[in-house]
Amino acid sequence: MAKTALITGILGQDGPYLAKFLLEKDYKIYGLVRRYSNPNFGNLEYLKIADKVDYVEGDMADEASLLNLIRVIRPTEIYNLAAQSFVAASFEQARLTTEVNSLGVLHLLNAIKMFSPTTKFYQASTSEMFGLQ
Repeated sequence: MAKTALITGILGQDGPYLAKFLLEKDYKIYGLVRRYSNPNFGNLEYLKIADKVDYVEGDMADEASLLNLIRVIRPTEIYNLAAQSFVAASFEQARLTTEVNSLGVLHLLNAIKMFSPTTKFYQASTSEMFGLQ
């Protein structure tokens, strides 16, 4: 059975490189693209893999969209690279930042538990989430 990976944050700085790495290992790649956003596929196009990814719409703050997504694709692996990572915006939009960065993880884990319990999950994050050191 072919391995499948869902990459959230696929349009960010690391997502395209992870997608390229996994494609070279013959994975089928699903890339989560936020609804109502203006997606920039530049990095994927630069790496010449934009047409090798299946894009799926969803929102880390919308549990229903994530539940449905995991129920349908049942990926072998999930790489959660999605996050509100702009420090100024995180303070200006504290509620949204919490919904995306914290509750979004909970939504994904709940979806895995319900619909795809053998899925492996990777959570990317930063030490900044623990505050000033």
